[in-house]
Amino acid sequence: MENKFKGRVLKFEDNVDTDVIYPGKYLPILDEKEMGKYAFTGISEDFPKTIKHGDIIVAGKNFGCGSSREQAATCLKSAGIAAIVAKSFSRIYFRNAINQGIPIITCSMDIEKIANHEEIELDFEKGKIHSKAGTFDFPPLPEYVLSILKDGGLIEHVRKELKTGK
Repeated sequence: MENKFKGRVLKFEDNVDTDVIYPGKYLPILDEKEMGKYAFTGISEDFPKTIKHGDIIVAGKNFGCGSSREQAATCLKSAGIAAIVAKSFSRIYFRNAINQGIPIITCSMDIEKIANHEEIELDFEKGKIHSKAGTFDFPPLPEYVLSILKDGGLIEHVRKELKTGK
């Protein structure tokens, strides 16, 4: 994970639940690469075709509410989502996204002013979101969370620590 990156915004409202992100009918799919083909099919069957590698989700309150299925985070990583910014997250979804290596930012400022499909820049080092609507501050992620993200997710992070003996 880089300290800064830019991406196109995919905009969502409040209360985006895991059934919308990854509908239950796809739970039998075990191949993580395949899961991305079904991201947000709870909105539209064609929605996955609109996702571009490096897109950033910007959402309202309570993103990832609903069931605790980790596939709802896995499918977004597989689909190419680079980060998720929301006013708040379900606790379990927040952790599942970190475990998958998806940078996840809680920003309680007026992020609803960010437009769908505009390009924004995330600066993890400074805790800033730069957009056409202005600059928004967010609290930095703890160092241990950043280390998990830099390693590509929890499994890769643990593998690395086991190899180095940390």
